[in-house]
Amino acid sequence: MTTEEPHSFNIDNEHIEIVKDFVYLGSVISLNVDCSQEIKRRLRFGRAVMKELEKSSRIVFHCFLAPIISGEKSAVNLQNRVNQTNFSSVTEFLLLGFSSFGEIQLILFAVFLCLYLIILSGNITIVTVICLDHSLHIPMYLFLGILSISETCYTFVILPKMLINLLSLLRTISFINCATRMFFFLGFAITNCMLLGVMGYDHYAAICHPLRYPLLMSWQVCGQLAATCAVIGFLFSLIGSLLVFELPFCGPNKINHYFCDITPVIRLACTDTYISERVIFIGGVLVLIVPLTFICISYGFIVCTTLRIPSAEGKRKAFSTCASHLTVVIVHYGCSSFVYLRPSAKYSSSKDKLVTVTYTVVTPLLNSMVYSRRNKDVQVAIWKVIGRGGFYPKAL
Repeated sequence: MTTEEPHSFNIDNEHIEIVKDFVYLGSVISLNVDCSQEIKRRLRFGRAVMKELEKSSRIVFHCFLAPIISGEKSAVNLQNRVNQTNFSSVTEFLLLGFSSFGEIQLILFAVFLCLYLIILSGNITIVTVICLDHSLHIPMYLFLGILSISETCYTFVILPKMLINLLSLLRTISFINCATRMFFFLGFAITNCMLLGVMGYDHYAAICHPLRYPLLMSWQVCGQLAATCAVIGFLFSLIGSLLVFELPFCGPNKINHYFCDITPVIRLACTDTYISERVIFIGGVLVLIVPLTFICISYGFIVCTTLRIPSAEGKRKAFSTCASHLTVVIVHYGCSSFVYLRPSAKYSSSKDKLVTVTYTVVTPLLNSMVYSRRNKDVQVAIWKVIGRGGFYPKAL
C-alpha cells in the first residue's frame, strides 16, 4: 500500500497549498533546503549589474577623463562640447545675400551703389536746404528734415555692408556686429514709422484747423513729438534685439538675407522661439498698425475738410500737400506689413529679399525724390540756395 504526499490541506476551513519552493523577502526557500538555485540567481543579477557599471565607466572615461589625459587638443574638444551644450558656439554669421545670383552681383553692385548715392545726395540736399532757407522753418519741413536724417542713418546701417558683400567672397559678420546693426536698423525704421504718423497729424492740423495750427504745432510740441518718436523707436528696437539675441544659437549660422533682419536670424535659434515671435509680432502690430490707423483717420478728416473748400485751386493745393506724404506712407507701410505682420513659418527668403529691397532702398529713394522734385516749396528753396552765388529762375 503506497501513500502519496498530499498537495494541500485545510486548517480551520482555510485552504493551504503545499509547494516545493517559494520566494520570501527576495530569497528563494526550498523544501529540501537546497541553496544552489538562489546562488545562481544572485550571480546572474551581479553579472548584469557589473555590465551596466562597466558601460557607465566607459562613458565617464571618454567624456571627461580622456580629454585631460590626451592633452591640450583633447581639452579644446571638451571645451567645444561644453560650448555646444551651453548653446554659445556661434560667434559669427554668414550673410548669404545675393550670392545665388552669380555674376549678376556685379550689376547689382553698380545699381545699388548708384541708388545709394542718389539717396545720400537727395537727403543731404533736403536737410541742407531746410537748414539754410528760413521760409522752410515750419513744422512740416522740420519733420521732413528729421525723416531725411533718420533715413540716411537707416540706409547707412544696411547698404554699405551689402555693397561690400556683393564684391566679397567673405560675407561673415560677427555676433556682436549683427546684433548692433539689427538694433540701429530697427531703431531708425520704427522712428521713421512714427515720424510718418506725426507728419500725418501735422497735415491734419494744417488743413482742418488752420487758425489753431500755431498752437497745436508749436516748436515745443514739435520737439516733444520728434523726441517721442526716437524714444519709442529705439525702445522697441532694444526689446526686439534682446528677444532675438538672448536666444541660444548653436548652428547653423547662415543668414539667408543681405542684412541681420529679425525673421532670418530668429530661424537659426536652437530652441523654441514661439514666445519671442509672438512678442515681436505684437510689437510689429503696435509699430505699424497703430500709426497707420492714425494716418488713415487723419486723412479721413482731411478729405472731408478738403471737399468743403469752394475753390478748385484750394482743393488742388490741399491734395498736393498730402500727395507726397501719402505716396511714401503707402509704399513704406505696405512692404513693412508684408514682411513683419505674419508668422515666421511663412517666411520666403527669395520673395522677402525683394520686398525688403523695396523698403530699405526704394522707399528712402522715393522719399528724397518725391520731396525734392515734386514739392514746389523745396524746389524754390533749392534754387534760392543755389542762386545765392548766381542766377536762379525766379519764376519758380
